[in-house]
Amino acid sequence: MEVDDEIIKPKENEQDNRKPIVVILIGAPGSGKSVFCDNVMRVSTRPWVRVCQDTIGNGKSGTKAQCLALASTSLKDGKSIFIDRCNLTIEQRADFIKLKESYQVDIHAVVLDLPAKLCISRSVKRTGHEGNLQGGKAAAVVNQMLRKKELPKLNEGFTRITFCQTENDVQEAVNTYGALSSSDILPFGVFGEKKTDTKVQLGIMKFLKRVDAPSKVTSDKTISEPSNHHVDERQEQSGTQPLDGVPTLAFPSISTADFQFDTEKASDIIVETVEEFVHKIGNGRLVLVDISHGSKILSLVKSKAVVKNIDPTKFFTFVGDLTKLRSGGGLHCNVIANAANWRLKPGGGGVNAAIFDAAGPDLETATKKRAGSLSPGKAVTIPLPSTSPLFSKQGVTHVIHVLGPNMNPKRPNCLNDDYTTGCKILREAYSSLFENFASIVRTQEKSSDCEASNCDDEKTKKLKGFIEVNESNNSNKDWGTWAQVLYKIAMHPEKHRNGVVEILDDVVVLNDVYPKAQRHILVIARAEGLDRLADVSRKHLPILRTMHDVGVKWARTFLKENQSLVFRLGYHSSPSMRQLHLHVISQDFDSKHLRNKKHWNSFNSPFFRDSVDVIQQVSEEGRLTLNDDQKFMSMELRCNRCRSAHPNIPRLKSHIAICKSPFPAKLLQNDRLLQNAANKDDNV
Repeated sequence: MEVDDEIIKPKENEQDNRKPIVVILIGAPGSGKSVFCDNVMRVSTRPWVRVCQDTIGNGKSGTKAQCLALASTSLKDGKSIFIDRCNLTIEQRADFIKLKESYQVDIHAVVLDLPAKLCISRSVKRTGHEGNLQGGKAAAVVNQMLRKKELPKLNEGFTRITFCQTENDVQEAVNTYGALSSSDILPFGVFGEKKTDTKVQLGIMKFLKRVDAPSKVTSDKTISEPSNHHVDERQEQSGTQPLDGVPTLAFPSISTADFQFDTEKASDIIVETVEEFVHKIGNGRLVLVDISHGSKILSLVKSKAVVKNIDPTKFFTFVGDLTKLRSGGGLHCNVIANAANWRLKPGGGGVNAAIFDAAGPDLETATKKRAGSLSPGKAVTIPLPSTSPLFSKQGVTHVIHVLGPNMNPKRPNCLNDDYTTGCKILREAYSSLFENFASIVRTQEKSSDCEASNCDDEKTKKLKGFIEVNESNNSNKDWGTWAQVLYKIAMHPEKHRNGVVEILDDVVVLNDVYPKAQRHILVIARAEGLDRLADVSRKHLPILRTMHDVGVKWARTFLKENQSLVFRLGYHSSPSMRQLHLHVISQDFDSKHLRNKKHWNSFNSPFFRDSVDVIQQVSEEGRLTLNDDQKFMSMELRCNRCRSAHPNIPRLKSHIAICKSPFPAKLLQNDRLLQNAANKDDNV
């Protein structure tokens, strides 16, 4: 069977991070929504349109329909938009969130969840308000709105939610959105701690009598309203994973500050090294950080990365304090790089002093245990103790010290403008930095994949049933013992007959130990150095085609037994077990082992790459663009037939058991080819 005859699921529209975004502002009158828009638009280079219901009718109050019309027009023109309405309830937000599907844009929420008293005070005192909500009536309106407040959650359709509960929070959000250029992106998830309850001002008349003396307002009685602040399942807690599940390295420009390395040359080296490593860091991503909005190095690198067509979801630039990325900019990086000195000591000013100061004495102690000094061009990883403020407050789990070349004659070991040596050392420094980060990513992938696969003691024991329990494990220890099982079976299938259904020269076939459907088998490559899709290149096309053909053969065999089945053949972008393996899985997903959202989304999101697409892209481009972002694991649960959304796995299973909608047309078309082939085999 030709590859072009493969069962193909229509590709979901891939996220274009250069498209506009929709920011829905959520807050009571007086919370500062309009001021927020003005402040961002004043400094941002991204084209924004403010959609304000108070002024949309030729400067007068208008309707929601008018807001939607202006939003649609602006998005068609490639402009990002602010929805400047109160949007305090799910119903008020729903129509604007639907823009996500119509225009394939990300929907952000910025929640100005400021104290009720502050909002009322502002509303009462202001004059000339666009919506004429001011003076005595304002307090009653604000109070009434806050009683109905429903804080947003990701499952409404938002890709990012930022909570602002103080004026400092608001300013940080302004800085974040104001720094976005047209090609910049922001990480997905929920940002900003949410309080457990909200105070609502009830003594309205008493408050109004004291508007000229706001300091006395604190004596007014308040009551607590039932909290709507439910913690979303994707909200990050302090721990070892970044907010949106993506291991992230934030690094400064090495040697261009105090060491005075030429920024033009440095930007070339950064982009070239990123281009080399961006496909070697699994589902990780790289972020170049500078504290200045006018940073020359950020500007140079950003423009050169665009020319190189580097995936902006895997590498981007960011303006912020490297030691406060999570709290100050909403960017959670679990690994940060330190432009260290050769002694690996605090001090010296700049990034090195800032990181040691922010991390506290724990970093210096941990560094001493690992290394006493560092040579130019080298890097060393330091696991950060959980007692460090950088860990507990910013979620940083590792600091990678890296030392670049010195071009400053006032500093030791100056190269005296020898840029031949200097460029070589700087390239080695970035390579060593990214290699260290890649090692951290592999370790974290092992941990998260174990969780996604529901890896418990029972599973480990069952998997070990394929191998000798006491067998030594000297190869690729980063994968962990249990994750080596498929590799051992592929290399020595004759030793592991239990569960193996076919042994060929290039592949071995076995039943999945924990099948996620009625029929679920694995076709495993018998090739050294082919651990996962990230390792695939053009030279592997023959083995990919063999795996595909064997998978098709088995699908035909299963169709002879049950012609009602529909099959997909594909790979996980970031697998839980070592050794490249193809899933041949029926689309009924009728299995007691399919128990959580990660199980479902690993087969029903862009995380799952169809075999035919893999072969085609490798053939045309020589390598793969992997959809291995862990955000796919947290996507809402949708039926693989009618695409309806469901709140949990039991509800989804109940639905798919009775869903009569046809599978996507292309899937059915190619499945019929398998069925016809199976029927012909019967007639031979």
